[in-house]
Amino acid sequence: MKTKHSSVINRPKTFWEKIGIQRQLVFMSVPIVLYIILFSYIPLWGWTMAFQNFRPARSFSQQEWVGFEWFKFLFSDKIFLQTIRNTLAMSLINTILGYISAIAFALLLNELKSVLFKRAVQTISYLPHFLSWVIVTGLVASMLAVENGTINEVLIALHIIEEPVLWLSKPNYFWGIIGATYVWKEVGWNTIIYLAAIVGIDPALYEAAEIDGCNRYQKMWNITLPGIKSTIIIMMIMSIGHILDAGFEMQYLLRNGLIQDVADTIDIYVLQYGLQHSNYSLATAAGMFKNVVNITLIFIANWLAKRAGEERLI
Repeated sequence: MKTKHSSVINRPKTFWEKIGIQRQLVFMSVPIVLYIILFSYIPLWGWTMAFQNFRPARSFSQQEWVGFEWFKFLFSDKIFLQTIRNTLAMSLINTILGYISAIAFALLLNELKSVLFKRAVQTISYLPHFLSWVIVTGLVASMLAVENGTINEVLIALHIIEEPVLWLSKPNYFWGIIGATYVWKEVGWNTIIYLAAIVGIDPALYEAAEIDGCNRYQKMWNITLPGIKSTIIIMMIMSIGHILDAGFEMQYLLRNGLIQDVADTIDIYVLQYGLQHSNYSLATAAGMFKNVVNITLIFIANWLAKRAGEERLI
């Protein structure tokens, strides 16, 4: 027979009762929530500039509203459409090369038996991540230089080319240079999360596979890769949400007049044709377009992962 006291204990807790029980966690999260509201949500008010012919000297009530005129201008501008092409191409190259290299490097590091050597290789591999893009692009420009450039000297010594190549003046080489530079700088850093996921795999699976006569490559394919599958999918969903973020510093510092048509990204377009010309409405419209596309793609990727029965963000 249920008593009145037991029915009170067993009833579902209300929202405010749960908040009261977890009040310490709520108080700890308040600074983070305020930070997000202050720096992530309040600035969204600035998106109204994309629908105005914004003039800084005027108050909000004095601004001229133009609707979607700036968006129409963007999609009729050949230069902006060209930057979308460049951004998508370089972003896909960086994403694909980054994923393949990071996963492959994590698998190879996991097979190293010497812990000391493994830590040394891992440390060396992620040190470039802490270099600024100014330093990295300076190194790349020096290595690709016509005179005393390491790449040209090595290729000439191997008789692959007969004379130095102007690598940073040929448009068909630029995207490959960007992809290779990104991999060199970020492969070690991107590998860390995959190594952490590999550590969580049950060692008994490897022992059982070894008893069955599996070699190292079979263990990688049948145990390690399926074991980190959820991590790979989550990271892929997050990367899709940045598909229009191909970068700014690397392209801006390596570009020149000869390769400008393939080097400019949406961020460079915003700087050149928006901010430098004080056309804040155009800059806001271009940035808003990029963010809306990124957010839409991340929700689509998350929905597809849910439909496929895979791990997802939400």
